[in-house]
Amino acid sequence: MLEDSIGDILRKARNSTGVTPAAAAAAAGLSESAYGQLEETGKAAGCRWAALGTLLTLDGARLEKQAQGWKPAPVDVSLWRELRVITSQGDGMSVNAYLVWDEVTREAALFDTGFDAAAVLKLIEENQLTLKHIFITHSHPDHIAALAAIRERWTKVRVHSGSKNAPVDQRIRANDFIMLGSLRVTNRDTPGHAEDGITYVVGNWPEDGPFVAIVGDAIFAGSIGGARDQLTLARSKVREQIFSLPADTLVCSGHGPLTTVGEEKQNNPWFP
Repeated sequence: MLEDSIGDILRKARNSTGVTPAAAAAAAGLSESAYGQLEETGKAAGCRWAALGTLLTLDGARLEKQAQGWKPAPVDVSLWRELRVITSQGDGMSVNAYLVWDEVTREAALFDTGFDAAAVLKLIEENQLTLKHIFITHSHPDHIAALAAIRERWTKVRVHSGSKNAPVDQRIRANDFIMLGSLRVTNRDTPGHAEDGITYVVGNWPEDGPFVAIVGDAIFAGSIGGARDQLTLARSKVREQIFSLPADTLVCSGHGPLTTVGEEKQNNPWFP
């Protein structure tokens, strides 16, 4: 299931561009009540998607496709045998964390924590791993809720963050790279949704497997994290730092399903 419905996308776009519901309705060729229904249910016959998209700085054709039920093509996760998605629930939402490890050394890295430390710790134990690193994509509460509990169990784990408020020894630098056995973790600056937004890129997978980009809320399948007055920055960083990766790069978002760079470049309405 996608993180954002068509209504979520329209509301986010209006909030970021300052467009009123009345103006959006006029562009869409709908009454205000019909437009309200569109944002609420995703359904409104006769919507002028191209004009609405232009007003909201979105791709109208892609909006229409999403309203008709678009979803990203299923991803063959067998290409990354040492990657697990851990989805947990809290505060009325679900959030993804990701565990990656080297098959030979069993050294592991956790990307964000989600809400459920128990699920993370169980997966580490089941696979006989040593947790060496925790990489934080951004410091919003849902992404770091279980950090203290995990660090209580793994006291020597290194934490990496883009936050200016993090201890000096935890702050990411632009050219940092960290080896996890044979895997190589680098970082790319992706603020917009969050001031401290970081995308982590994992490479050197066995058999030349595609890159994995753990992007936090910089981009979702078919949408982006809310950026409000930072929308221009958020878009430019996604284009520069994520869309510049190869098309088959796996995109691991903080919410919603897995996708790829190629899928999002072709279908995400936020990038006309």
